[in-house]
Amino acid sequence: MLTDIALWAASLARQFPELAEELAPGRRSPTGAAPAAPHPGRDELIREERREALLLEQRHGLVVPGHGAAPIRLHVSDAIRDITDGVVELEEAVRARLGLPRPGRAPVVERLRRTVALLDEIAVHPDLARHVRDELRRMARRCARTLGDTETVVRVSGRCPWCDSVSLRAFPDRRAVLCVNPACTCTVDDCGCQDDPAYRHLWPEAEWAELAAAAGARTEEIETAMDTTKETPC
Repeated sequence: MLTDIALWAASLARQFPELAEELAPGRRSPTGAAPAAPHPGRDELIREERREALLLEQRHGLVVPGHGAAPIRLHVSDAIRDITDGVVELEEAVRARLGLPRPGRAPVVERLRRTVALLDEIAVHPDLARHVRDELRRMARRCARTLGDTETVVRVSGRCPWCDSVSLRAFPDRRAVLCVNPACTCTVDDCGCQDDPAYRHLWPEAEWAELAAAAGARTEEIETAMDTTKETPC
């Protein structure tokens, strides 16, 4: 579970700053296209959007690149608010549970790093670890959906050591191998696949050699799968 927490936190930390780039669409029109006629309420709309941009900068430390008259994508700003508030609340809840002082203000990525730095202490409380994992997974997935990303999935040969199904898949974004069989459950005490239907058993990079030996695959194949950019259906 702790490995999964670290992977989801790294994914969110990597992708969250990209949301700022998505706040305002490109300002250039297609070559040869005539400029659109001004909307009757355009000036008020621009003022509202600039107020929105200022609020985002003040609350979340994000500046809309090149913002001017370009409209803000409200679904992106909603995702930024949700993820930012979620990360703040998560860090505060973790530190409160561990008896630590309330954290100081910091950007989202720095808060994620501070939370991951407490993994050893979080591990003492299985229910807390499960909550942290679930929240980070939810926010990372929302971030990816907002950015329009589709996670790359690559088939890995061999059979899952737990369910004997040909359901092993490499997920390069997480640099991990998962068993995608919904019916698969392992016997590892703290693995989320035992109590969460949305969770799948995961092998991080440190366990690829062990997995390859048990599954009848090759470590080199897994390493190659992690470097591919081609999507393969599950």
